[in-house]
Amino acid sequence: MAEQAWLEGAISIEATLAAGSRDVAMIYVQEDKWDSGTRRLLKAADAAEVTVDRVGRDFIEERAGGSSHGGVIALVGPRRFVTMAQLIEGKARPAVVMLDGIEDPFNFGQAVRALYAAGVDGLVVRPRNWLSAAAIVARASAGASELMPMAIAESAAVAADFYRERGLAVAYTTRKGAVSIYEADLSAPLFLLLGGEKRGVTRSFVDKADLRLQIPYGRPFRHSLGTASSAAVVAFEMMRQRQFE
Repeated sequence: MAEQAWLEGAISIEATLAAGSRDVAMIYVQEDKWDSGTRRLLKAADAAEVTVDRVGRDFIEERAGGSSHGGVIALVGPRRFVTMAQLIEGKARPAVVMLDGIEDPFNFGQAVRALYAAGVDGLVVRPRNWLSAAAIVARASAGASELMPMAIAESAAVAADFYRERGLAVAYTTRKGAVSIYEADLSAPLFLLLGGEKRGVTRSFVDKADLRLQIPYGRPFRHSLGTASSAAVVAFEMMRQRQFE
């Protein structure tokens, strides 16, 4: 299996089995683990015809990247991606988000967690992305990074052109010359770019955007929110508008 990686924790591995987002070569469970979460994982592995091996704690700790594995790890293959067209296929009012320029895998995972929970239809990432740090991203996202449909685009501008041609408005968040997310129409078909904390959004994308969105603050504060926080605020406002319009 090419480009093998380790996933850690029952939640991440169970999400991978449910989504079919990767090939799972083997699951390793600490020999004294018999809790309800482990039993549920064993049942899911059996249904997916994936072999489970009971091993000692040392075996797991030698391969895990942290201490939050909970006595469960899995050897998996590369993440499967869909096309950008498949992210909106069959959707009357698709909502697609691109995460670009996030410099920390934990923040990436937290952002994906919020986007998935809010019902975003799909995620676009660059070819080089934090999914190479599979264990951290999956844990931080509570498995959402495995469940969320994802596609690859060479750049935000390429993705913007693709989705605009298919009737989606192109938006990004900024604090300059922007409309409040509570006043903008986020219920229409939408492609939203969320840029990284340091690099922000490139000029080429700004020139192509249809909507500039601002997250209002409750008091004077000159600093921007982190990407994970911005993702949560905007995504749940999108959900609110779409459910209660």
